[in-house]
Amino acid sequence: MWVILAFCSALFAGATAILAKIGVKKVDSMLATAIRTIIILLFSWLMVFIVGSWKTIYEVDQTSMVFLILSGLATGASWLCYFKALQLGDVNKVTPIDKFSTVLTMVLAIMILREPVTLPKLTGMVAIALGTYLMVHKKHVPNEESTTSFSNAWLIYALLSALFASLTAILAKIGIVGVESNLGTAIRTAVVLIMAWLIVFITGRHREIKTIDKKSWIFLCLSGITTGLSWLCYFKALQDGQASIVVPIDKLSIVITVAFSYFFLKEKLNTKSFIGLMLIAVGTMSLLLP
Repeated sequence: MWVILAFCSALFAGATAILAKIGVKKVDSMLATAIRTIIILLFSWLMVFIVGSWKTIYEVDQTSMVFLILSGLATGASWLCYFKALQLGDVNKVTPIDKFSTVLTMVLAIMILREPVTLPKLTGMVAIALGTYLMVHKKHVPNEESTTSFSNAWLIYALLSALFASLTAILAKIGIVGVESNLGTAIRTAVVLIMAWLIVFITGRHREIKTIDKKSWIFLCLSGITTGLSWLCYFKALQDGQASIVVPIDKLSIVITVAFSYFFLKEKLNTKSFIGLMLIAVGTMSLLLP
């Protein structure tokens, strides 16, 4: 069952990137992240009350709470970097780098969580790493220093997003031991919300809320809903299954994202990028082999 949930997480995450890309086009990325988190928080706590897990919040031990909070902080940092990268770069370039967190997570899961090392896992890691490398190709830009610097900024944000995302999965895996998955997701989301809005108010970006148009509001809300659905599936799968397998399956959302970016955003892949995408998909599927 946890494998199915991991695939559902990938489906919703794939849709999220496209909806968010459209939603943040005219909105500051930090402000957009903060707004989306409100939707996710409402959605996650609604699920907590529906399944009745709010009654167990007092049973969460101190260690689990600490790791859930740390996971929330890592998630917030990853989101801020990811949506800034999406705002500056193409979806089909940003997403592969962000998904490189798969390899980092697998390494950490093997080292920290002592998850078993198998030939399919090693094969998958190599394929995903190689596929990611092939998908990140340079985009032709005018020969101006300022433009070049600006065009490469997305790469730094995307790499930071991958780093924080890998830490998120490991910290969450430790934190949700003995904690109902919906409740764990809700607690983490509350941490992300506080972090995001704190940054928004410190930087003064809250003043830009009144300038957000109707279309941006709609897509930001939709991306928040799909993120909430993705999270609920993801952390339930993470709780029941192996982190080194759940995370790569979730990262298959890259295939969905790239497909959507082609049809809706008119972003095209060259031959090298297409081969890289196939390697990532094949590498991920190999992780399901015994």
